[in-house]
Amino acid sequence: MNILLPRVLRTLYRKEPISSFILVVGAVDAVMGGVGQRWSLFSFGLFIVSLSMILRWWQVQKAQPIITKDKPRRYLPPSSSNVPLPLLTHDKSRR
Repeated sequence: MNILLPRVLRTLYRKEPISSFILVVGAVDAVMGGVGQRWSLFSFGLFIVSLSMILRWWQVQKAQPIITKDKPRRYLPPSSSNVPLPLLTHDKSRR
């Protein structure tokens, strides 16, 4: 568990750095308010932690791709014509 926790925290922090930073700030505020018995700081920290969790959930929901079942449009006919293109030749007399 001791080796696994820093690895998981590092992975989560790298995926969403903004919401992770807000989560850390809120957690520090909550701990400081709880230890110092400052209930306004504690409640503010809990509010910030919950706000960061909502922000992270919103970012995850926004990042999921929308699945569409429309067929792609084809601008070319399904079968190509069998007429070959003319060969390009270099005429020296045209100069």
